[in-house]
Amino acid sequence: MKPSNESPQQGGARIFSALLASRTGQILSESRAWRMETALKPVMRAHGVSEIDELAAKLLARRDSGLEDAIINALLNNESSFFRDLQIFDMLSRQILPSIHMKRKDRVLRIWSAGCSTGQEAYSLAIQFQNDMARWRGWRIEILATDISTAAVDQARSGIFTQMDVQRGLSVGDLIKWFEPVGDDWHASPELRRMIEFRTDNLFEPRAPSGEYDLLLCRNVLLYFTPERRQDVLRLLARHSHPQSVLLLGAGETVIGHSEDFTPHPEFRGSYGRKPVIPDAADESVRRAG
Repeated sequence: MKPSNESPQQGGARIFSALLASRTGQILSESRAWRMETALKPVMRAHGVSEIDELAAKLLARRDSGLEDAIINALLNNESSFFRDLQIFDMLSRQILPSIHMKRKDRVLRIWSAGCSTGQEAYSLAIQFQNDMARWRGWRIEILATDISTAAVDQARSGIFTQMDVQRGLSVGDLIKWFEPVGDDWHASPELRRMIEFRTDNLFEPRAPSGEYDLLLCRNVLLYFTPERRQDVLRLLARHSHPQSVLLLGAGETVIGHSEDFTPHPEFRGSYGRKPVIPDAADESVRRAG
């Protein structure tokens, strides 16, 4: 029951915020809540309503998974760009990936981009590998990219980006080399698209990830969750990592205070590794005696 002094717009916003939290675990910040009506305008037009409270009433009147999905997709923040935080990709190129290359004797490299949005992060990784293919020839490189937004994953899977998209972080050389013009847009090459598996998935009900990943990217995702939800996500990432895995978070995110599994990486600044397992004293004495 809504408070008696709550306006219809506030009531609708409360309903949509609760829907987003229940379906995705995300909590709307004040800045995102303020833009809610603007974000929902396309959904309102598609369903023939002009006010946010009318859309809320339509949502409550019947169980409509299509309408729920449309609202969720509109409210999710799908902000992304190619080679976002360039220093991270520079560290990947110069330090992290060469280290993995040296350590993995089976020539299999597995990467998980969690919260991939419209795919620019995954495509940026694919471009890095393609530009350095002499080093990686003979390797099996698997890139899994997941996001809860069906609309974002559909766009990512299509590999089609607008002129504005490609101007954000993509060099002219990489654009010409790895994308084809399609009308006013650009289409990622088959070589890039074949490297990535895009899946719609929920970090709190995960089905897409399997086994362990050498590199895990979950950047600018945790900041939308409560502390308890952040712990849940980090436990999930830990389950799909191994002692030499590297985890990358966003610039404003940290494992400190949220995870017992990860610790700041000793070699790669701003990244995280699995916390070393300290043997139990009794187990150690048995091992030595044996």
